[in-house]
This record gives sequence, structure tokens and C-alpha cells, in this order.
Amino acid sequence: MPALSHVDIADQPVFATDDIIAYNAETHEITLTAKAFDRISSLEVPVRGKSFMVCVDRKLIYSGAFWKPLSSQDSKVIKLELGYPSSSFYRGEDPRNNAEVMKSLEQAGKLTTMPSAMTEDKLPHSMKGYELYSWPEDSQWHFTLITGTNRNKTLEEIISNTNIITEDGWVHIHVVGVEAIKTVLSRVPQNEFILWLAGMRSEQTPQGGVNIRLPEGPTIDTIKEHAELCGLDFMIQTP
Repeated sequence: MPALSHVDIADQPVFATDDIIAYNAETHEITLTAKAFDRISSLEVPVRGKSFMVCVDRKLIYSGAFWKPLSSQDSKVIKLELGYPSSSFYRGEDPRNNAEVMKSLEQAGKLTTMPSAMTEDKLPHSMKGYELYSWPEDSQWHFTLITGTNRNKTLEEIISNTNIITEDGWVHIHVVGVEAIKTVLSRVPQNEFILWLAGMRSEQTPQGGVNIRLPEGPTIDTIKEHAELCGLDFMIQTP
């Protein structure tokens, strides 16, 4: 690994900041876009491992290695482990919380400690309110509460099962079931605006049968009544 300091940096990285959905500073888990995860999954990893370099502005910060091929998974998460085959084999200072790397991730809005979606803490205020999405999957209703923005959300972003609350106030919480989303809505500050969308804002082909839509009337009424009891400015988009 020390020899990597003498290796030229490739013109294109395996994945860059834009390929990262979130980086958990506590667990060092990196949630990637599907395309970035597929690129890493397709790498040929020999028995001796395949080295990589972590860079900021093309400056080498630290190095590591892939030691086994990745298999496809829904969560699209990879984890930076300390030492191989276990942390007991590692010697030296842990480089993963390097200040330059953390600052770069924070400035890009990717850094998160990924707190549980079911804690009692209040969610941050959002200047553009929140958006709520719902879809049926495996005979259950799935919900995602996400920070409101002017841009259209991608389907991949909406259905991600990664819960994110960044230090600068970005929120993405995915839960399953009516009671679970009611618990999340209870954490939203009073008078906060929430728009429950009846579908995608942009035309996208459903992935894996996922169809963003509103549930049946009684379920809508139950969630709406709870939101109003929480003092939220709750609106439902007309299909």
C-alpha cells in the first residue's frame, strides 16, 4: 500500500462525490447510486486484493483495497472496514475520518450520522417544506418523507431505504406501514408544510414494478387526520 503514493491518479474515478447518496461518518458506510454500485460490483478483484485511493481535489488522502467481489443488493451500500481480515490486523492511525474528506463530504451535503427514523428527536425546519411519497410493495405501503426542493426527485432517490438526516438539514426517511409514517410525521415541527404527491413530478419508467401513488381513501384520511393533529400544513396532491 505505501507504493500507491507513487502511482498516477486515473483520469476518471471508480466513483465520485456525485455518485454518493450518503456517507455515514459513524459506520463508514457509503450509500451509492445504482450505477456507481454496479461499476464497483463489476470490478475484477484478485485473491491479493485490488487497491484504491481516496482523493480530494485529486490529492491522495489514504489508500485501501477491495478484498472480495461485491454482490448485488437493494441497499447499494459499501463499508470501509479497518484492517483485513479483521480490525485486529490493522496497525496505525484510522484514516477514515480524515478532516479533508469529511469537510468535502459535508460541503457536498453527503455527510450523515444516519440516525434512526424512529427516534423521538424533532426533524429540522425546511425552507421549502417536505414532500411525502407512497407506493405499495409486497402487500405493504411504503412511505418516504424527504426535504422539499425545486428540482424533481428521481425514483431511485425516493425509494431508497436509507434514512438520512444531515447536519445542514437534509432529510430522507423511508418507513413501511401507516403507523410508522404517523410516527415520523409526529417529529415534524408544527406548521411545517408537507405535500403528499400522487405520483412522480417527472415522467420516469417504474423500476421493479414500483408505482408512486396514493393509497386508498381510508388510509389517506387516517394519515391526513394525524398530520392535522400534529399541527402540520398538510396538502394532498390531486391525482
